[in-house]
Amino acid sequence: MAPLPATASPTRAGTSARTLAVQERRFALSLLAPALVLLLLVTTVPLVYLAWNSTQRINLGMPWMSGFAGLDNYARMGSDPRFWNSLWLTLVYTASTVVLQVLIGLSLALLVLQIPKGQGVLRIGAILPIVLAPVVVGLFWRTLVLAPDFGLVDVATRALGLGSHNWLGDPQLALIATIAIHTWQWTPFAFLVLLATLSTLPADIYEAARLDRAGPWQRFFYITLPLIRPAVVMVLIMRMMTALSAFAAIYAATGGGPGSATEILNLYAYRTSFTELNIGYGSSLAMVLLGITLAVSYFMFRLRKGRS
Repeated sequence: MAPLPATASPTRAGTSARTLAVQERRFALSLLAPALVLLLLVTTVPLVYLAWNSTQRINLGMPWMSGFAGLDNYARMGSDPRFWNSLWLTLVYTASTVVLQVLIGLSLALLVLQIPKGQGVLRIGAILPIVLAPVVVGLFWRTLVLAPDFGLVDVATRALGLGSHNWLGDPQLALIATIAIHTWQWTPFAFLVLLATLSTLPADIYEAARLDRAGPWQRFFYITLPLIRPAVVMVLIMRMMTALSAFAAIYAATGGGPGSATEILNLYAYRTSFTELNIGYGSSLAMVLLGITLAVSYFMFRLRKGRS
């Protein structure tokens, strides 16, 4: 009688495969663990410490009043006109810069797409404002572009008969100037992303639309916009995050002034913590900004997911 076929070999093979998979996961985790630990140390731990400070009464100018404050720092914001002013300026600054960047970036991308040659040079030129440090951008605009009397903008306005203006010293013009600075630096990002997206759109759809006698605006609204909508939403998300956390360029250009004309929430938290030495209240302001940023990010990602 012939011996029964062995069944141990498939079992051993399956066990060996599972063991190998476990070893591979452990190896991958060992490679990833240092980066995760470093990420926790430089992000999560400071955020936890910031949240803890926001519940404390820490004022280096009056150290004898230190102690646990609970939610008093957050309750104080309700009657703080400076907080509401900085929150309003943050919303205006973010909305204005993001809308301008997307509109100008998309317009430039559509224009450059019609240029058959020289796009590489334009792409390289567009990268230059992005790679500059925000502090450098703020100082550049403060000293060379918006300086009274000899700044480039002032020279142009005087040549046009519009007179000279203190662009960064006038409370009514300072916010507009900071919006222009941020828009100038980050519009190339929207331009490059949208140009790359537009370059991948299939040409046959537009040919079919032309055969159906669709006009330029009809092709733009019913073909181009729906196809590039995921890229537009992603640009909106990234630009909102940058605008909400803006600090260096505004601080270098105006320092939040004149007065509080350009004091967005990020600058208000900084001034409160490191100029007025009220660490507890400044931490609570930073936590509110963090909450706004997370809420906006969540809403935009849900919007992108729902429309993708």
